[in-house]
Amino acid sequence: MIRYIIKRFLLAIAVIFLIATFTFWLSRAIPGGPFTKDRALPQTVIENLEKRYNLDMPVFQQYIKYIGNIARLDFGLSYYYKTETVNDIIKRTFPVSCLLGVMAMITATGLGIPLGVISALKENKWQDNILKIMTTIFISVPSFVLASLLMYYIGYKLGILPVAMWGTWKHAVLPVLALSAAPLATVTKYMRSSMLEVLGADYIRTAKAKGAGHFTVTYIHALRNAILPVLTILGPMFAGIVCGSFVIEQIFAVPGLGQSFTESIFNRDYSMIMGLTIFYSIILVTVILIIDILYTLIDPRIKVARGK
Repeated sequence: MIRYIIKRFLLAIAVIFLIATFTFWLSRAIPGGPFTKDRALPQTVIENLEKRYNLDMPVFQQYIKYIGNIARLDFGLSYYYKTETVNDIIKRTFPVSCLLGVMAMITATGLGIPLGVISALKENKWQDNILKIMTTIFISVPSFVLASLLMYYIGYKLGILPVAMWGTWKHAVLPVLALSAAPLATVTKYMRSSMLEVLGADYIRTAKAKGAGHFTVTYIHALRNAILPVLTILGPMFAGIVCGSFVIEQIFAVPGLGQSFTESIFNRDYSMIMGLTIFYSIILVTVILIIDILYTLIDPRIKVARGK
């Protein structure tokens, strides 16, 4: 187990290194520069700015310095926010995105798993048909369309909840609903498909033949194995939601990581773009590593296969 964790950890570090390298050289290949604005700056000003941000150094030296800073989790200075570093902006915005993402993920998994089980147990009945229609709509409708509908009907027409900004729990309801709709539908569909496959397995029929009750067969034997494919999608899904939905945060004016990333693109804040990309990659790789470890704890067959 320890050897497996170490191997996966070293692989995760290698993946982050490759992403950091690719991000650096890609940013250098983009035409223009961080100080290329609509209104041209004097050459002396540009030279002073490049010296402040070490852009006057040879590119390879910049790369070595960049990799060294990434190893210390130092993402450098922001080119746009003169008084803040990228780390400061992450510390300020990530808790908001994390809270919003965790609430959306709890909603998606807390409803999606039981709905998927119900849909599988009631296959081809009216409950299953309603859930299939619901999941199809939630997956097909873009998040920004759903967010706009929620804002218009619930926030504006009915006046039940605030349509934007961030502060109290009421401000989080509409963004959470808009952000969790597609993941909820995805979890429900995966859970239904996996549950149907497990319920048709030989060991389930054997358990029923031995006189095991419906609860034991469904929630002890079947659910534990059926939830494995769902765990596979929960990792990247959780990382994506927690790091911030660009569209949802922009629509609801949520001061999160996604909004900062979008602003950095418009402002040509390359250090911010690179820093947030690496930060997102670290979150994603870490979550996938945790999911891989949970696999070995949930499914004993993975341990046996690894042992052989």
